[in-house]
Amino acid sequence: MTDLKPIAALGGMTPCIEVIGDLTISEISDRALASLAARVGAGPSVAAKMKALTGLDLPEPGALVASDTWSIWWMAPDQWMVDANHASHELLERTVKSAVGSEGSVTEQTDGWCRFDITGPSSEALFERLCPVDLQLMGPQGATRTMIHHLGCFLIRVRGGCAVLGPRSSAGSLHHALVTAARSIA
Repeated sequence: MTDLKPIAALGGMTPCIEVIGDLTISEISDRALASLAARVGAGPSVAAKMKALTGLDLPEPGALVASDTWSIWWMAPDQWMVDANHASHELLERTVKSAVGSEGSVTEQTDGWCRFDITGPSSEALFERLCPVDLQLMGPQGATRTMIHHLGCFLIRVRGGCAVLGPRSSAGSLHHALVTAARSIA
């Protein structure tokens, strides 16, 4: 039997961390993701069931809600992305599906996305160069979909900076865009 070992999105055995000027770009590979869509007319029931599971109200457009265990951000009307620590929620999709039952459609998303956290005082200047999102207007619990380096990405405010989630198949291109922009302001 083959002894398989997981690798990070950039291909390393450990996540990549780069410090450029006052910015730190950290590849994050320990998160589990599942998308959730409420079926027609089931939005309030799905919201109640997710509150029972997570203790959180589902977020409004452009927002993120988070606790020590969960993060949930709005993606579209009656659609959200659910995030949790992979070590404790490896089967996140099953957990969410079990909670919402037939009233919600849930899909595994963990290996479809890569994530980079960008922290440091210049993080707002970095994103001014990368995408048309005004982080000042976004606020501290914001989440939005945007284009970065011709890639559809999620931009999420996290403590001390932002998280960028992009297609895992384009992790190298997204990382290159982040590093290049960081070097331009360092």
